[in-house]
Amino acid sequence: MIEHSRWLTLVGAGLLSACSLQPSTDAAIGACAGAQACPACPACPAPPAVPARVDALEAVDFGALPGWKDGEQAAAWGAFLSSCQALRWREIWRGVCARAMELRAPRDEEARRFLEDNFVPWRLANPDGATEGVITGYYEPVVRGSRVRAAPYLYALYAPPEDLLTIDLATVNPELRGMRLRGRLDGKRVVPYYTRAEIARGAARVEGKEIAWVDDPIEAFFLQVQGSGRVQLESGQMLRLGYADQNGHPFQSIGRYLVERGELKLGEASMQAIKSWAAANPKRLEELLNQNPSFVFFRELPLNDPASGPVGALGVPLVPGRSIAVDPRYVPLGAPVFLATTFPASTAPLARLVVGQDTGGAIRNPVRADFFWGMGPEAGAQAGRMRQQGRMWVLLPKNFKPNSATLAAP
Repeated sequence: MIEHSRWLTLVGAGLLSACSLQPSTDAAIGACAGAQACPACPACPAPPAVPARVDALEAVDFGALPGWKDGEQAAAWGAFLSSCQALRWREIWRGVCARAMELRAPRDEEARRFLEDNFVPWRLANPDGATEGVITGYYEPVVRGSRVRAAPYLYALYAPPEDLLTIDLATVNPELRGMRLRGRLDGKRVVPYYTRAEIARGAARVEGKEIAWVDDPIEAFFLQVQGSGRVQLESGQMLRLGYADQNGHPFQSIGRYLVERGELKLGEASMQAIKSWAAANPKRLEELLNQNPSFVFFRELPLNDPASGPVGALGVPLVPGRSIAVDPRYVPLGAPVFLATTFPASTAPLARLVVGQDTGGAIRNPVRADFFWGMGPEAGAQAGRMRQQGRMWVLLPKNFKPNSATLAAP
């Protein structure tokens, strides 16, 4: 890494040298009567105001949560109990989950009282001190596909290739817990894995890793963006695909790319608008998709219950309208979260209890969430239009005092 040094220029040094310091006497003044007055030295600008520091987490009362009394907490109880199936073996969650399991189908008032008796709400703030952040939506798409490559099914969905390496940085430095690098071997060196464009050109070893072939490249792309989905085969069979791995490159928004090039207006860059642009510009589609170097690989999952949602990062099925994806560095997976935002493309309040059960490559910050809408076109329409501002409070057991080192630990 090359360090670039910065040179400081002393503005006004020449002006100061022209003004010799003289005793303040009338004689001295008279002796310099013919001299021009020294120009005024430039005033130094006032130092910028230091913004007041806002803690990433602040304990508050439940009364500070807007709409808490109307949050229909009982509707989120099933999602919370699913979280407890994964969390109940952890010391911090063991007691509260055991008590929750005894309350199988509470009414709203009972669920609220339980949460108030057993949890403390912690207000989340982003590193810049903002207590509002971006809330987007996602869903489980259904695409048409085939087990074999035959027109019109020409676009593959892949399992992870054998040469994709995942390096857990916590094995090198415990402070890097939860951070991973992806790459591949080039001789004795680990180098970045292939980008989306390189994979499309055939550089990656993905032959034989095809799970299914679909009939639309833009649908395959958005299946990767969502991280999971279903493939409807011509036989009527439905395949469920879940996230398996990713090539390690950061997600880049193709909607932003279209806005920056003047192809779409900022307020119109929804998933539906991008699909419409793709249909109208098929020859430019590959160029558009390659603006996002990130590439997701899948695994086939059993579909025992068609009504059940996809399995999120916590390892439990997601619940439409009650599961969200969070940044696990700040919100422990499985924890209840009170979310105060608005419905997609609307000012109508959306304030309710949800549960952090998933993660996402674009979900980076304390006040940042992806709201799971469910499966199919209607859920997709809601998810595609959702980019709202919102506030978040994570509910943590009363016996747990979080800090920057232990927040994601429980």
